[in-house]
Amino acid sequence: MTVRLAQLAGRALRPVLLPVQFALLLFTLRLGRLRAARARGDRGAISIELALAIIALVFVAGAVATALYLLKDKVVTKVEQDPNLPGGGGAAGGAGGATK
Repeated sequence: MTVRLAQLAGRALRPVLLPVQFALLLFTLRLGRLRAARARGDRGAISIELALAIIALVFVAGAVATALYLLKDKVVTKVEQDPNLPGGGGAAGGAGGATK
């Protein structure tokens, strides 16, 4: 059963992670071109490829940070709606409780 759940999770996450996969592919492409420029000894191309690789890496980091931020918002919303979870909607916070 857990193998099927792992496959289902992989299939559900794959479309969400497509921008990250694209950025990682772009990053690896830039690193490959950087290695080729280094082998040729072309200093101008090396600096350009390094700059483009850093831009791609920043894009990957931004996509991951955005995904984590959206996940946080989703979890906070679910916790606020579920009264059974600590900090949920039905939890008594100690301020202004019911009187007998």
